[in-house]
Order: sequence, then C-alpha cells, then structure tokens
Amino acid sequence: MAPSLIAAALLALAPAQAPVAGKLEIANVRNTYGVLGPTRADSKLIPGDILFVSYDIDGITIDKDGRVHYSMVMEVVDKNGKATLKQDPFEKIELVPLGGSRVAARAFVTLGVDHPAGEFTMKVAVTDRANKATTTLERKFEVLPPDFGIVAVYASLDERGQTAAPTTGVVGQAIFINYTTVGFKRDDKTKQPNLRFEMIPLDENAKPLMAKPLTHEGNDLDEKLPNYTVRFLLPMTRPGKFTIRLSCTDAVTKKTVSVDLPVLILAGEK
Repeated sequence: MAPSLIAAALLALAPAQAPVAGKLEIANVRNTYGVLGPTRADSKLIPGDILFVSYDIDGITIDKDGRVHYSMVMEVVDKNGKATLKQDPFEKIELVPLGGSRVAARAFVTLGVDHPAGEFTMKVAVTDRANKATTTLERKFEVLPPDFGIVAVYASLDERGQTAAPTTGVVGQAIFINYTTVGFKRDDKTKQPNLRFEMIPLDENAKPLMAKPLTHEGNDLDEKLPNYTVRFLLPMTRPGKFTIRLSCTDAVTKKTVSVDLPVLILAGEK
C-alpha cells in the first residue's frame, strides 16, 4: 500500500537578523510540537504522527512595499531515493512590515495510520522570486512500526484546535493543549476503547503542581476511527517555566504512554 501522506508549508514573521549579504540560506532548522510550538528532540515517529519542521529563510528580498515574494516546493523520499510524496510548487506573497531580511517558515508531513516503517527524508526548496536565488534543506526522519502512542501534540488558541498557538505566553492568557492517541485496543465485547487521558503541570524541579491531574475518559468512539483526540485548557495564571505532562492509559492492554511539553509564561509588561 502506498504511504498515506499529507504535507503543507507555512510562513510566519520572525525578527530581523543579519544574513550573509546577497545569499539565500536556510538556518535554525529544528523539529517542533505543532506549527508554533517548542523544539521536539527526536525525529522518530509512529504512524498517525505529524513531523513539524521549523526553519528560517535568511537573505530573502523585501521589496519597497514591505513584502516578500517566494516559491516553495517539498517532497518526501524513502531511503532508496524514491519519492513517496511530491508537493506541487506554490507561490506566496507575505507582508513583512518590520523589515530585515529573514522570515520563519515551517513545513510538515502528516503520516497516515497505515504508513510503512522506514527511513525517509523531507526535502524543501525555497526560491526568492525577486532574484531567482534558491536554497534547500533536507531533514531525515524515521517511521517506526505501528504502536500505542501519543502523536500530533500542539497548542491552540481555540477549543476546536483550529488556530495554532505557541507554548510561550503571558499571564492572563489561556491556551488549549491538543494531543491524539493511536494504536490502542478495543474491548472484544463493546468494541470500544477504554482510555484515560491525563494532564498535569510540573514545576522546574519536575514537582507536580496539582494534587490530581486533569482527566478525560475515552470510551466512546466510532468503530471506523483509529485515533482519539483530546484537548485540555491551560490557563496561564503565573509566570515561570513549566512542563505539561500528557499521558494516556489503555485499560485494555494496561499500557501507559506520556509526553512532556515545555511551557514558558511571562509576567507581561508593567
């Protein structure tokens, strides 16, 4: 079966930096949790997960109207160099009112739950339409065999999870933490999963800040759906560095999986 893949590339503004004059480059490449989230340390995914890759485009031309004109194309190849996904080139015009010559871009690949295991490479090419300069990046990642796990972790501003948010915020703000579980088992009789989702904040010393975690019971899901998504509200009530521990327990198999998501809350201006 062919890999099930969905891909897209997004552009956002970033602070001006000092690039090499006249040279288009890609820098500061890292995996992230979601479009605007913190760095993800690994490049190993299970089917159903999403690989988010963030990077900066340095040396791009900003015209007199404060806009950048560029094109982008992405493909994914397997370890033998065979393309498993190829995105059609698309062109963008973005407003960059703060000046400089750097923009932040992000590309992502969504793995279907039937995606085969193996080693793959994401290839992205960016062209500055003002001077036809082109730069590329390659990002290797590994797809593991299907397993019970937490995937697609990201923060959003809204309860429906449609507007991405960073995990850095200010006191008084609130975000939603979204995550999905795949690879769970269903009860032989009811044909339903028996999942317990938990979220608990930890301080800088990994000490829980609540006596009990916030919980959600997942035991009602269409038999055709292979994944279960939950969202927890996180009010940002005081400044500091925190870790949000997300977990899920499958009562059918007695397995538990967890992910730690760093969160930074600022006091805000006085």
